[in-house]
Amino acid sequence: MKIGLIGTGNIGQYILRSVNLERVIPKAEVAAVYTRVKPKRDAISVPYKTKLYDDFDQFIKEDLDLVIEAATIQAVEAYAARILESKKNLLLVSVGALADADFLTELKQLCDDTNTSIYLPSGAIGGLDILKAAKSVGELNSVSITTRKPPKALLEETVDEEVILFEGTAKDAISKFPKNINVAIVLSLAGLGVDNTKVRIIADPYVGKNNHTIEATGSFGKMTLTVENDPMPSNPKTSYLAAISVISTLKNLYNCVHIG
Repeated sequence: MKIGLIGTGNIGQYILRSVNLERVIPKAEVAAVYTRVKPKRDAISVPYKTKLYDDFDQFIKEDLDLVIEAATIQAVEAYAARILESKKNLLLVSVGALADADFLTELKQLCDDTNTSIYLPSGAIGGLDILKAAKSVGELNSVSITTRKPPKALLEETVDEEVILFEGTAKDAISKFPKNINVAIVLSLAGLGVDNTKVRIIADPYVGKNNHTIEATGSFGKMTLTVENDPMPSNPKTSYLAAISVISTLKNLYNCVHIG
């Protein structure tokens, strides 16, 4: 499988290292990378043995089976449709872009028209299989997520006690915290949608890791799930589990047995 990559930040470089150097997926390689950050272009091509592009039109002409977006919501908005139109599958890290219902509908239609697929890693949370199962039969009643992170992951200043930064819907949360709340959008897509998924975001000086507590109710009963995960050492705003879930998604593409 030939992979194209958009973005050379923490997650992008983790993907490059895992796929091209460590060969965790023997049949896959990142064959081309698109980035407009010139210093990173100079430092990535040789060590990771890949082609670098600063022109998207040239990048998308590469013979690629799948493009991974590991950049920003703005990159998804700018390039997702063009990737699908080029008949290449797409894996999104910045899933917050899909909070826009009209944009999501447009991408779904493009997938139908081009026989392509969009893959969304589970990111830093779990429990999605339960939500999808209950939703599939119309028996999911409520979904909420409380995200609790160290202040440095959410604020510029320090605080001495926990501060509730946001309470509202997933749709509103992604506009205010686009780099921190992708998990709420994944949860929404698996469950009741961005308008019906409740979100709380808390900066807490007494926690050293990113914490997500998911609560859901339905005909199945009640689910409460807490995930405590480490941030990436190089960036406290990025969950290490989010990076790992991208590799897991890629590996699952080769599996003949799919769970969930």
